[in-house]
Amino acid sequence: MVKINDNVSAEIIDGVLTADLSTWDEFANFVTGRLLDYDNYNWRGQRSADWLLESTLDRMLKETKKTANSVPKHLENFKYATRGRRGSNPAKMESDDDWWALGQHNGLATPLLDWTTSPFVAAYFAFWEDINEQDKRAIYGLTQKSIVLKNGELVSNNPRTSEDDLVVKYIKPLSDENARLVNQSGLFTKSPTGIDMEKWVSENFSGYRKIILLKLTLPNTERATTLKALNRMNINHLTLFPDLSGASEFCNMGLKIEKYKY
Repeated sequence: MVKINDNVSAEIIDGVLTADLSTWDEFANFVTGRLLDYDNYNWRGQRSADWLLESTLDRMLKETKKTANSVPKHLENFKYATRGRRGSNPAKMESDDDWWALGQHNGLATPLLDWTTSPFVAAYFAFWEDINEQDKRAIYGLTQKSIVLKNGELVSNNPRTSEDDLVVKYIKPLSDENARLVNQSGLFTKSPTGIDMEKWVSENFSGYRKIILLKLTLPNTERATTLKALNRMNINHLTLFPDLSGASEFCNMGLKIEKYKY
């Protein structure tokens, strides 16, 4: 068992640890206390603790009952559809992953998941939308070094299998086209099509008793406290979305949450 605090302990099962926290303070104290010197985690927030760690493309393929064979055509359509729409001197796309990254923050269904190096930015994305029916929000931490080492092992042991069908790839675009990615300390992961991240970790770290994937849940009732605390850290829509939509959402938040101030 892993002790999170005096009230919460949790068991690691196949590399995955899930801990149900009760308050914002429990979360903040854990990531600034026990995890303070662990700089190997990347973080992701999700509005519902019940959602899988899966990409928008995987969800869309399920909904439309299409297979992975549809993915290359989907990306090709995006490449053609963006012609003349990337400005006068667009950055050169070096790979398909660069195209996926471009589409990720422009509404395209992609095989990518957004992550950040900051647990507090991840907490913001878990909580900023007010969806009352969700009982719990979730903040995930993923240990990058362990994933990269496992990738090498999988490739070595399966030389005839495409890497795209085996590994979780980390993607850090160099393009300047996405200011939001910079402000959010963001990066992406790309998993094999049809396999959510928790399933990939559990299958590839079966029996493992060290944390590879950390899932921390918080009740939705902590939303106002969480967002006000993050605003004090200058983590809000104004800083994470450096455009007019970010400014608008920040002002809207001030109307909805008492004492949420500029």
